[in-house]
Amino acid sequence: MTDMNLTREAVRAIPDRLEHPARRALKSWETLLLAVAVAIFIANSFASPYFLDPWNLSDATFNFTEKAMIAFAMALLIIAGEIDLSVASTIALASTAMGAAAQVGVGTPGLVAIGLAVSLACGAFNGALVTGLGLPSIVVTIGTMSLYRGISYIVLGDQAYRGYPADFAWFGQGYAFWVISVEFVLFALFALLFGILLHATNFGRAVYAIGNNATAAAFSGIRVERVKFILFLLTGLMSGVAAVCLTSRLGSTRPSIAMGWELEVVTMVVLGGVSILGGAGSIPGVVIAAFVMGLVTFGLGLLNVPGIVMSIVIGALLIAVIALPRLWRKWRG
Repeated sequence: MTDMNLTREAVRAIPDRLEHPARRALKSWETLLLAVAVAIFIANSFASPYFLDPWNLSDATFNFTEKAMIAFAMALLIIAGEIDLSVASTIALASTAMGAAAQVGVGTPGLVAIGLAVSLACGAFNGALVTGLGLPSIVVTIGTMSLYRGISYIVLGDQAYRGYPADFAWFGQGYAFWVISVEFVLFALFALLFGILLHATNFGRAVYAIGNNATAAAFSGIRVERVKFILFLLTGLMSGVAAVCLTSRLGSTRPSIAMGWELEVVTMVVLGGVSILGGAGSIPGVVIAAFVMGLVTFGLGLLNVPGIVMSIVIGALLIAVIALPRLWRKWRG
């Protein structure tokens, strides 16, 4: 009789441990981040009378769309346990190649193809060193970060490339309709594509498996090195897309273009809930993090806060999102 009572108690306890999906969603990092984004939006609307202007809000998207497109690919790479710190330098090299081609009369389709091809080559080089030679990705990409930007400085020095075709400006300055820019449309499209890739395909499941335990993933039949190489290619490709948009928006190329973007891209990914140790994260989280960072930087810009202060804020965000979860777990323990 006593055993039967214990069994009944155990059965009653099961529903208490099975948390309702809605309650679990409310406790998720993405929900917390969304609440932060709404709070920042409201604070900005009170801080500046110009914030709610539709065209100003449209301009605010330029603060994050190019970086976010790289962050989508970077998120998959970090979930798989790797990282690419050369993305900003890849943009510089791709932009330099496009600028050089523009000087000899290459049209817009050719410039886009050159930018994407150079970026893919950079991603392939990084991937080959990591997956082919087994070198640590952080060491490899720190090296290529200097290499790619160094080539740009050698080619350009203190000069700049200008004279891009008039229709090339469409990527970075054009609008799809009303206040919705072409860049924002590309951002939404890539968010959807990478969300499907990570969360609804076997490839995405393989990325999670590799990030959690690469050895176990290999024994289960996943071609670990091949998946990682593809992820480096995707990161290079998205750096190329960002290079096209950024160069088009600025209308010129300097070797210092996109300087420091690698920090902001990684911050965006980690702020979005992607574990820096790999194995966990989501694309919706990265999307919300992109809006948070865009709202913060645009709000500070409207208040005429110096750029160096914005850099301090971004650095503090990166430290906070890495440290706070660990401090929370220690406190609960």
